[in-house]
Amino acid sequence: MLRIAIQAKGRLSEQSLSLLDEAGIMFDDSKRKFLSQSNSFPAELLFLRDDDIPQAVAMGVADLGIVGYNEVLERGQQVDVVDRLGFGACRISLAIPKGENYPGLSYFRGKRIATSYPNILGGFLKEHGISAEISVIAGSVEIAPTVGMSDAIFDIVSSGGTLVSNGLVEVEKVVFSEAVLIAGKKLTDEKRKILEQIKFRFNAVKDSRGKKYLLMNVPNEKLEDAIRIVPAMRSPTILPLAQSGWSSLHTVVDADVLWDKIEQLKEIGAEGILVLSVEKMVI
Repeated sequence: MLRIAIQAKGRLSEQSLSLLDEAGIMFDDSKRKFLSQSNSFPAELLFLRDDDIPQAVAMGVADLGIVGYNEVLERGQQVDVVDRLGFGACRISLAIPKGENYPGLSYFRGKRIATSYPNILGGFLKEHGISAEISVIAGSVEIAPTVGMSDAIFDIVSSGGTLVSNGLVEVEKVVFSEAVLIAGKKLTDEKRKILEQIKFRFNAVKDSRGKKYLLMNVPNEKLEDAIRIVPAMRSPTILPLAQSGWSSLHTVVDADVLWDKIEQLKEIGAEGILVLSVEKMVI
């Protein structure tokens, strides 16, 4: 049995549960408890605050954790990042009041900077030889300059809308973060085998995202043209049709180029094009 710590509330929590569910590691979310066991996989979930997850994994209270990479960096716990999960993307940036002249990092010398990430900020300032005062604030960091608590902030940025609404402008992007899977340093061989199963399933889910499965009928003399348009991961599947001179071509394409590919295929005479969703993809 492997214990996985995830965030108890918030967007990262819901996305973590969705990934687990898609990977066939299901929990009854309607009966969420502090500790919940899966009925489909040898795992249980431990619901914690995000900033407690790295410590819980380092201590062995949990074997694995799904948490933002920013929290892993800030807490500095002895854990291994074993997979990047492709959701929860954000960055931690330095921001200053709009209208301020910004000559570069020298701006922050002697300034007071409000943040919930003092360790990351302290390391960044030291690396660049900047002496500044770090003011630790647990929440609502973005209002600190407005109320006179700081000259600048160092905080998470997703879309940037919160900065704009508080009269701030992003000037330095310091850390790029996303949800990661972390593991403790002392997993048993049995638990490492389960971890490999989880990584395999997670990757199958991730690889399928943003993909579409295409089926179409193509005149045999146009097959080479069709393969050039949709080359697939290795090679498209081609099957002869009952109608002489035609074949069925099956392939996978990125969703963001789907319509462009379909238009090109129509131009060379492809017919009966079907587009299907890809639920899982094992490469």
